[in-house]
Amino acid sequence: MRGFLASSIGVATAAALALPLALPTPALAEASPVTPAGSTQSVPLVPLGSVADRTPGVPGMSATPRLPETQGLTAREVKTFSLVGVVWDDASTQLHGRVQVRTRSLGSATWSDWQDVETHNSEHAADPDAAERGSGRVRGATAPLWVGASDGVEVRVQAEAGAPGGGRAPSRLPSGMRIELVDPGAEFPAAGSDGKNSGPEGDDKGEVVVPGMTMEMAESSAANLPHAELGANEITALDKADSTADAIFASEGELSAAARPYIGPRPRIVTRKGWGADESLRESGFVYTNTVKAAFVHHSATGNNYACKDAPAVIRSLYRYHVLSSGWRDLGYNFAVDKCGTVYEGRAGGVSKAVLGAHTMGFNTDSMGVVVLGTYTSTAAPAAAVDAVARLTAWKLGLFGRDPRGRTTLKSGGGNLYTKGKNVSMNVISGHRDGFATECPGKKLYGKLPSTRTTSATLQGRP
Repeated sequence: MRGFLASSIGVATAAALALPLALPTPALAEASPVTPAGSTQSVPLVPLGSVADRTPGVPGMSATPRLPETQGLTAREVKTFSLVGVVWDDASTQLHGRVQVRTRSLGSATWSDWQDVETHNSEHAADPDAAERGSGRVRGATAPLWVGASDGVEVRVQAEAGAPGGGRAPSRLPSGMRIELVDPGAEFPAAGSDGKNSGPEGDDKGEVVVPGMTMEMAESSAANLPHAELGANEITALDKADSTADAIFASEGELSAAARPYIGPRPRIVTRKGWGADESLRESGFVYTNTVKAAFVHHSATGNNYACKDAPAVIRSLYRYHVLSSGWRDLGYNFAVDKCGTVYEGRAGGVSKAVLGAHTMGFNTDSMGVVVLGTYTSTAAPAAAVDAVARLTAWKLGLFGRDPRGRTTLKSGGGNLYTKGKNVSMNVISGHRDGFATECPGKKLYGKLPSTRTTSATLQGRP
């Protein structure tokens, strides 16, 4: 399955943004080709003009040139998008400041209030020495924010102020800042539903190997054999006995005897094809780690303003933001869970395998990352999502013989809590903040981890 070839990622094309609202001419946006899986507009931020040019009443934002550096865009009409984020040239540079956006709803034509974008996002990334991080394509980035279908945007980024009395100079903003406007597009059509992918010419997304699937799609889908047939939109749920039998069959005799009694029931998992991944965007092939010793739980910090039916679109947007905007090889997380408890396959390579992710900088080796879609700093984590994390970890950790209530030792790849090479004892189910100084997965979700460990172990059948 690893011998499949993938087509090249298309080069972004330039497109002009329309003039709106009798406002200044917008900057040219660089947009990747429109595909069934969406598009990305990338617009450079500029120094904001005089006080007269600025929208008043922006909380926390200075309109005085003598105060901290401020960049942004004035209100303008753009092509439809649903997710926003800010990126900059150097991934090692931190954005010390505040990012705010407001957007215009496509349906109602009303502008939102100003919304804060989470600026601390570098810890959701590959390890410092990982090949993925050294590709030359990786950028610094804020967390993305889901805003729903929109056709207007205004953004302001202000650096931190200096210390009173001139003790510390104001921070400088990173160079090359741009706002990324991501349209998730529609899901790929079902196999053979429109005939476009079934002929000998295929489509422009890569060579066709089966009707309705390109080479890249087949590569990704084949990684889940024999748990689901090629081209499946979901991997069905199994009870504990059938999950164990399935795992033994799939492992071709390599599943350890110690793991067999404690494999939890497999939850239903929506595959990458099921949520509409454009497989031509990611790098070809897969990268694996040795085993799965721990599961790190995250929140996406994309906000809670989404309906469960929109979760596939949110994931497609995250995928584009991670790959095209941030420069990663694929979606960073191994799994995603929406607030209704649906589990989704994340990074390609096979749901039962030890796929190397880019989710917990310093601790991606021998671990898996599960992201709950939403922001759970002050909002309670939905019970359905918490239960889904327990069900998923009971199954996946069980495949590798891990007790969800136990502790394990991971070697740090480097970060702001633990130096590179340090052996760190952690809970088998940990929060992102256990490996890196961060708010993730939010106070409310982090507080649910003790009960998640207990539920996960019970589902495994542990005494």
